[in-house]
Amino acid sequence: MATKEAQSETEVGDDEDDKAPAEKRKLPLKLIAMAVGGLVVVGGVGWGAYHLLFAGRSDMAAAAPAQIKPPAFLDMPEVLVNLSTAGGNERTQYLKVKVVLELPDQEMAAQIQPVMPRLMDTFQTYLRELRPTDLDGSAGLYRLKEELTRRVNAAIAPSRINAVLFKEIVVQ
Repeated sequence: MATKEAQSETEVGDDEDDKAPAEKRKLPLKLIAMAVGGLVVVGGVGWGAYHLLFAGRSDMAAAAPAQIKPPAFLDMPEVLVNLSTAGGNERTQYLKVKVVLELPDQEMAAQIQPVMPRLMDTFQTYLRELRPTDLDGSAGLYRLKEELTRRVNAAIAPSRINAVLFKEIVVQ
């Protein structure tokens, strides 16, 4: 029996010795894989930072000499309309608007002049359908500005303006 126990101890000892070197091999491989992965991540971040900080500057430096054209402005004739009322017993309210069109360049003013009657008709038709409550607050004026811009762009298509700007707006 003693020999059997000795053999089993040596077998158990051999099994433990076989497992120990195998575990030691796996640990450095894991560390190497993690180190390589970390280097790849750090390298990627460094590459991205370099291109973000330095490569972008060279593009901006090349684009800097280009002149940015200032926008041109075109005054529209003053518009005075009565606002729509729901019932016949309310007093009539009027809207007086002075508008300026913001154009991308001065050459577009020459393109808009021939269609000025169409623009005035568009303004008159739209503004007469507004109710006084449509113009309440800054949100109402913003919606009015956006709608007039959309209508002007539709009337002068394929050309486009940048914005409709209010010089004066009065509701009486």
